[in-house]
Amino acid sequence: MDVDAALQSQIRNIEATYGKPLDHWLAVISASGLTKHTEVVAMLKADHGLAHGAAHRVSLLARQRDDAGVAAPPDPADALYAGAKAGLRPLHDALLEIRALGTFDIAPKKGYLSLRRRKQFAMVQPSTTSRIDLGLILSATPATGRLESAVRFNPLFTHRVRITAITDLDDELRGWLATAYALAG
Repeated sequence: MDVDAALQSQIRNIEATYGKPLDHWLAVISASGLTKHTEVVAMLKADHGLAHGAAHRVSLLARQRDDAGVAAPPDPADALYAGAKAGLRPLHDALLEIRALGTFDIAPKKGYLSLRRRKQFAMVQPSTTSRIDLGLILSATPATGRLESAVRFNPLFTHRVRITAITDLDDELRGWLATAYALAG
């Protein structure tokens, strides 16, 4: 099943489960005056009884509708991967597929991107022309192997992982990211 078919199936399921067409939920969101994704999701869950996944999808669809025709803001990663570091951009994009973990903010800093929930949980920094450094906050996790201590790298983080190839983005790395994400909740 392709992505568009899966999305249409999810919309049909939401409409069938809650007995209202998608346009109704989009009108509810518009009438609420809420604009932040988390606030919209909370409102749909609390006031209308939608499950989290349904509320999340409806909120995203409302945002897409509202953003249609509005120029997308510049990607903060563009400046980091200009020039000699441009070859790392596909690796960066693959790393940021961690968005599947859930909602988080990306805050551009000088030379890196900060990944935040309520607290910062990671940073992505193209350190050389051939390596991205991933800083993680994993309190109470020992540094072993490629999950090295970040003491000399950046004292805001507990660990660093050096990423030089797509094969470095394995289940072990995804596990460390998921743990850091959960701890920042």
